[in-house]
Amino acid sequence: MKNITLLIMAAGMGSRYGGLKQLDAIGPNGETIIDYSVYDAIKAGFSKVVFIIRREFENDFRNKITNKYAGKIQVEFAFQELDALPNGFECPDERIKPWGTGHAILSAIDLINEPFVVINGDDYYGRESFMVIADYYNNGANTFSMVAFRLDKTLSSFGGVTRGLCTVNNDKLETVIETSELQKTDYGVSSNRNIELNGTEPVSMNMWGYTPKLFNYLQEMFVEFLMGEGSELKSEFLIPSVINDLIQSNREVVIVLRSESSWFGVTYKEDKPFVQGEIQKLIDNDNYPYELFGN
Repeated sequence: MKNITLLIMAAGMGSRYGGLKQLDAIGPNGETIIDYSVYDAIKAGFSKVVFIIRREFENDFRNKITNKYAGKIQVEFAFQELDALPNGFECPDERIKPWGTGHAILSAIDLINEPFVVINGDDYYGRESFMVIADYYNNGANTFSMVAFRLDKTLSSFGGVTRGLCTVNNDKLETVIETSELQKTDYGVSSNRNIELNGTEPVSMNMWGYTPKLFNYLQEMFVEFLMGEGSELKSEFLIPSVINDLIQSNREVVIVLRSESSWFGVTYKEDKPFVQGEIQKLIDNDNYPYELFGN
């Protein structure tokens, strides 16, 4: 079995939700969504987890989350910092906003030398999703990949959501189009785009598989980004744009893997009781132990 790392994007604060979502208790013993993701990754054979966080949250993360993983999986931290820029560039004094997800992943460059899977810290992806992508790399694959979910398994009952609708050809990702205001209707799914959706369409929930080659691309493309947009206070270097550029220029292919797992996350505060109920169902069905890490 290959070494595979889980890279968890956990540097953000939830603007619509309010507060640090990643530290919010979802399970019956105070478990967070991150705990369930790490547990699933361990079951799928991942050997290491790297958290991308803000430095000021490190103690909270250690105390509330990662200390319980001791002896179960290797844990590392990477810090996304505004002044972590290539030689010759400086952060504008007035800038507060982080540089975006591409820059966040780049902060882990010294910690990862093996295939790695990137997920959001506040999203639940399901055991099958981790198994599918681990199997892909354990079977010798060395291309980028993405786990696609069915659109109707990713919607919220409490408001419209934004998802990346995918076009796929022969298992290869062609485009991901950010589509907003997605909501269930009596006839399918409505959105901000004039298209018919029945709910079975593949969507990206930001579960990507990469090889370390990604870091080379990120270094090169971040310099290009800074040269063009580095003086703007709210510009972002985003990983979907990087991947789209790599696909459109034929430098990389991204293989689409399918998961029948239900994705869920806390987009709105009202989602939290639903997510707690779904986790409890999984515990009742013996997918998870009542005490996740036996503490």
